[in-house]
Amino acid sequence: MSGERRPEIEYPVRWTYKVIGEDADRLRGAIEEAVVGTDHSITPSNTSREGRFVSMTLEVLVAGEAERNRIFAALGDHADIRIVI
Repeated sequence: MSGERRPEIEYPVRWTYKVIGEDADRLRGAIEEAVVGTDHSITPSNTSREGRFVSMTLEVLVAGEAERNRIFAALGDHADIRIVI
């Protein structure tokens, strides 16, 4: 796809992640571990119809692309987190 450009992001920026797991308390703890020392907020979002999965919205102030990618990787690598969007 030649000619496509990545969007320019002006940092610092408040970045939002949707994080999904199976247990609300463990999910919140996993998110807290990934963003320790940052300005962030965690808001409960949805529960699946059968109640097996819960999601939370994480909003975090990131200083640059490297920090944004580090947080995404830390969330995705945690055993209590199933999906990060």
